[in-house]
Amino acid sequence: MIDHVGNIVDLNRILHPGIAYAHPRDVVADQTISTDEKRAILASWASDAAAVPSNPVLRELPGSYRRVSIDEVLGALSELDSEPKDPPGGKPARLKSTARAGIAA
Repeated sequence: MIDHVGNIVDLNRILHPGIAYAHPRDVVADQTISTDEKRAILASWASDAAAVPSNPVLRELPGSYRRVSIDEVLGALSELDSEPKDPPGGKPARLKSTARAGIAA
């Protein structure tokens, strides 16, 4: 997603590839970059450094004033995983430990 206009390369898009995208789904849909590059861009958006201070559930995308929810970023990251969305045997559940259950009673 690097534009070449008149043989001039936008160096900012090379050094900060995340600014070339308006939404996490745009990163996932881009066929010109590797899965590892996609994962790196999305992980940088998911980090606390991109969090909106007054509303930490939102992320402000670098190079724009657009905000997306952390759920959209994490959803895009999960699309890159090759694991099945519904694992065999169902979703793992955490059970209370018997030691803690006895103390609570």
